[in-house]
Amino acid sequence: MQNWNFNFLWSFISSLVIVSILMPLFIKMMVVHKEGQQIREEGPKWQNYKAGTPTMGGIVFLVAIVATNIWAGSYLQVYSTALFLVSLMLLLFGLIGFLDDFIKLKNNRNLGLYAWQKSLLQLLFAIVFISFYFYQKLPIDLQVGPFIWHSKVVLGLLMIFWLVGFSNAVNLTDGLDGLVAGLSIISYATYAYIAYRQQNLDILLVCLSVCGAMLSFLVFNHKPARIFMGDVGSLALGAGLAAIAILLGHIWSLLWIGIVFVIETASVIIQVLVFKLTGKRVFKMSPIHHHFEMLGWSEWKIVLTFWLVSLIASASYLLIFIG
Repeated sequence: MQNWNFNFLWSFISSLVIVSILMPLFIKMMVVHKEGQQIREEGPKWQNYKAGTPTMGGIVFLVAIVATNIWAGSYLQVYSTALFLVSLMLLLFGLIGFLDDFIKLKNNRNLGLYAWQKSLLQLLFAIVFISFYFYQKLPIDLQVGPFIWHSKVVLGLLMIFWLVGFSNAVNLTDGLDGLVAGLSIISYATYAYIAYRQQNLDILLVCLSVCGAMLSFLVFNHKPARIFMGDVGSLALGAGLAAIAILLGHIWSLLWIGIVFVIETASVIIQVLVFKLTGKRVFKMSPIHHHFEMLGWSEWKIVLTFWLVSLIASASYLLIFIG
């Protein structure tokens, strides 16, 4: 079993190599066609220099991840419904992001899909997930709690909320060079360890392929970024995390392992609610990474601090709940 598990490192290497080869070509293509990031008018003005930086790099690492999942899953004989479901969620939520990014680039504006269009597609694809989940009679997560674990309706609603919520949470967090790439490596590596301990080798393979792809992508995405992942990448990564947490039977773990994503989202919700009720702002700007920018923190300081918070949260979860 030890040698068998060691073979799974090929999924890490495969996705890393694919991204390393294809990303420079993709960046060159985007530069030639002058397809670059559009900066939000209401966003921080000091980030205007990033306008025009190639985006949609998520296309490349999604191709690398899914291709690796297919060949490695087949080669290692662990291609399963769970592996298929995670790969499917990565692709479907990545498709939403692709449409959003494509419209922005085509129309040379920051507005892509309308909010209701994006939400409707996310809801539809989340329903696809739970349909496969229950049709294949995958194990129901007992950690959901004694009050609702036996209810497929409530569990299904929770799954929808998790998939839609965390895809948007990661998307909101993707505002600084390298931030989401680093956080994704930490989160997916944490779930890789959980999958290894459970001997869920199919999920282990997926997590390692994501980690390899994101490590390579980080080379191109750290400050100053040569390319951004775009919504095609961030929406997919968030949905993938939610799907993995569900399939490993650790639904609630994402609230702690993904604590930075939770805080970033909470900061936006708090900011909007308080402003509507009182006309005052809790943060200088939301999501909260912009608040720290306005306090004078450098981009690198914020990114490294958030990575550290994620690392501590993930390590503490493993120590307390996994051992």
